[in-house]
Amino acid sequence: MTNLLPTITAFSLEDYMLPCLNKQLLGVDCPGCGLQRSAHLLLHGEFVAAFQMYPAIYTIIPLFALVISSKIFNLSVDHRWISGLGVVTVALILINYILKFLH
Repeated sequence: MTNLLPTITAFSLEDYMLPCLNKQLLGVDCPGCGLQRSAHLLLHGEFVAAFQMYPAIYTIIPLFALVISSKIFNLSVDHRWISGLGVVTVALILINYILKFLH
């Protein structure tokens, strides 16, 4: 594990981040703004900062893991978990988006 640490810290998502076209064209954040930076912070061990940047990051990861394991690897996953995580993820995204406009 210690051999991978220099590779993980040397890999930077900042070099590959896509600009938000909604923000560039309209000047307004989109509901997905902050997701890439949050993933970058998460990979660098800044868990609180990742949550503050994009709170739904912690529900998107297990949601994607369940969907991928269900669809690609054909593992039996209770679809209520996927639906529940989907609802919570959408709620967090919308709440975060509304709070951006209030501040």
